[in-house]
Amino acid sequence: MENWMNHPAMKTIDPLKLELIRTAAKQTKGKSGNELAPPVMLALITNANRQGLRFNPDEVSLILEVLKEGKSKEEQNQIDRMMEMTKNIFRKHFK
Repeated sequence: MENWMNHPAMKTIDPLKLELIRTAAKQTKGKSGNELAPPVMLALITNANRQGLRFNPDEVSLILEVLKEGKSKEEQNQIDRMMEMTKNIFRKHFK
């Protein structure tokens, strides 16, 4: 789980966002795919919004990679499916 902190893209992320990502990563430890994506991402986005922060698409992709690290292929696929559903909801909600 700690290897993601060495990812080159992490060096360009705002330190406040990085702390929110660290918190989300800690929350994923030991959880399965269905328990991860929606609640963790929604909490991450909500916490960021409270602090006046917005994640761009590249940052969201990076976060998803963090959430999927160490998970089985099946769990990674579950996360991808759940996030696609979540994106569709956000698109409809924020049009």
